[in-house]
Amino acid sequence: MHPIVRWFHQLGSPPTFDRFAARWSRVFYLAAVPVLLVGIWQALAVVPADSKQLDSFRILYIHVPSAWMSLFVFALMALYAAIALIWRIKTCEVLAMACAPLGAGFTLITLLTGSIWGKPTWGTWWDWDPRMTTELILLFLYLGVIGLYHAIEDRRSAARAAGLLSIVGVSLLPVIRYSVEWWGSLHQGQTIRLFGESTLDASMALPLWLMVIGTKLWFAGSLLAKARADNLLREAGKAWVTAGTRAPLEDTRP
Repeated sequence: MHPIVRWFHQLGSPPTFDRFAARWSRVFYLAAVPVLLVGIWQALAVVPADSKQLDSFRILYIHVPSAWMSLFVFALMALYAAIALIWRIKTCEVLAMACAPLGAGFTLITLLTGSIWGKPTWGTWWDWDPRMTTELILLFLYLGVIGLYHAIEDRRSAARAAGLLSIVGVSLLPVIRYSVEWWGSLHQGQTIRLFGESTLDASMALPLWLMVIGTKLWFAGSLLAKARADNLLREAGKAWVTAGTRAPLEDTRP
């Protein structure tokens, strides 16, 4: 077996995952803090005010990373759920369900910051705009996954049912992505592109990318920390938990 494949296979073991998550969650948190701090400082103190929106545009540095994360986390949750359903890997069940509250948090931040930004820009806190409405549906899907997971007593059955809902719900993501282009919308079109030319001014781009990177690092740390806590709760009573033992991480590296 290829060393990397063997490493991923061994990482599916709950004790091994516990050790891995305990170590790397701290690493991701420590990496996220300076990146986020520099990004916030740049966004508030370095970037000039927008010519039309003045300083109100600065909420973009929270809104856009949160919006991207709301979609990314749901897709990741569906991927973990699919792996768990196909290969019956318990760790992927745990990771999928740990994604749900984190993704719901990012989606809620997206809706709140969008509403705050919309008041001075559009003159209203809320409009049943296609982008806003589909993002709200995404929040309900997250809450549905969380509710279904906690409504079933058996953890593995609950994770499979909630995971199936996330797989079905992933079809909403392209609708959110292209809603501005498909329907008439108050929401502005795409100004930031990973590939191709962005219409966002270059002076505003650096702090945005710092916030995007920092947000992803913080999410990675939070996901591992949440999954580790859920993993320990599931495995409560097992010998490795009660004895406080952990599988050596060094033996599972590729």
